[in-house]
Amino acid sequence: MIAGNVAWSGIAATDLLLVGRLGAEAVAAGALAINLFNALLIFGLGLVTAAAPLIASERGRRRHSVRDVRRTVHQTLRAAAFFVLPAWLILWHCEAILRAMGQEPDLAREAGHLMRGMQWALLPFLCFTTLRNFISALERPLWGLIIMLLAIPFNVLVGWALIFGHLGLPALGLLGAGIASTLSSTFLFLGLLTVILVDRRFRRYRLMGRFWTRDRDRQRAVWTLGLPIAITLGLEVTVFNASAFLMGLIDRESLAAHAVAIQIASLVFMVPMGIGQAATVRVGVAYGRADPAAIGRAGWLALIVGTGFAMAAALMLVLIPRPLVSIFLDVHDPANLATANLAVSFLAVAALFQLVDAAQAVGAGVLRGIQDTKVPMIFALFGYWIIGIGIGALLAFPMGLHGVGIWFGLAAGLGTVAILLIARWSLRDRLGLVLR
Repeated sequence: MIAGNVAWSGIAATDLLLVGRLGAEAVAAGALAINLFNALLIFGLGLVTAAAPLIASERGRRRHSVRDVRRTVHQTLRAAAFFVLPAWLILWHCEAILRAMGQEPDLAREAGHLMRGMQWALLPFLCFTTLRNFISALERPLWGLIIMLLAIPFNVLVGWALIFGHLGLPALGLLGAGIASTLSSTFLFLGLLTVILVDRRFRRYRLMGRFWTRDRDRQRAVWTLGLPIAITLGLEVTVFNASAFLMGLIDRESLAAHAVAIQIASLVFMVPMGIGQAATVRVGVAYGRADPAAIGRAGWLALIVGTGFAMAAALMLVLIPRPLVSIFLDVHDPANLATANLAVSFLAVAALFQLVDAAQAVGAGVLRGIQDTKVPMIFALFGYWIIGIGIGALLAFPMGLHGVGIWFGLAAGLGTVAILLIARWSLRDRLGLVLR
């Protein structure tokens, strides 16, 4: 699961590298379109994430698990289809939305061109994620990684051909980049679907059988569990968008340094995020068996491993911050000196940030395993926005800490959420969250 998360980051990185060859204006327009697309994508990913704990608990019960698992996958795919219809309508009007937000008309128009090709990627990617959650809940995540690794060169080849006009195809620029994203997402979905239909370990679930059977109770369960996850992820993504906005109010160097530091922190975060995903499955299976002891073992082990890795990562950020920054910036260029120094100072705070971010990511994962998502959503709203942005803005501006203050605010917000989630996990029996 961890390697799969890193592989997906590789796909996103190749998109940026290809669009970057079109120039700074194309990168800026692409950033506007991708931010709007990602806002809806993250919400959809949260919704279909419900499949993992539901399937895991069904496996734990072991009663008619084949039929129950199949129906959960079907209803999750239906939920994804219901979600993308209004999402497509919003994305179709990308240019008008960006103009209404005050963006430059030329950038908004170019972003609209990219979106017209990219918006259709939403459905196949959500379907791929649902199938990846299915195989992960069966504790067979390797195929998801293999398909994503194959998608990286596919994405590069198709993007290169469509953006710049190779292999007999017209040069479509940003529109070509959008179409390439849709084709790559379709490749992911069809590739994993083919594996599931051929591999005997997955074939017995007959995912293509009785697809149109209605199951209102299971559809309700998907939405009841998935909607709070979607809102929680949305709150997390938007708080980082807000922090970037606050950095922009300081100066360009702070914003650029923030982008570098966040990129480094995000790559490190792939590991605890994968541990949290695995914990959802292991805890979910024990939850389905109604085995409180196994639930506790799986959850606490994940928290120990996740925070243990974060401690090692934090040490790396403290000891070698400048070499890490040099991956993204030429630290020897005098023009980049101020930005590089700021990024190094941000990484010092990011060491603390990594510890609490890992704890909250794994904490959310173990609670999802026992199908507890509504209260964690409230924790996220309070911690990310009231504590995180509130303290960050206070430290940055009235108290004069500037960008470092914003990072301390983010760490405080994530730390608050981590403490609340772990406290709730510790009190799970007393709160009646675990069935006996």
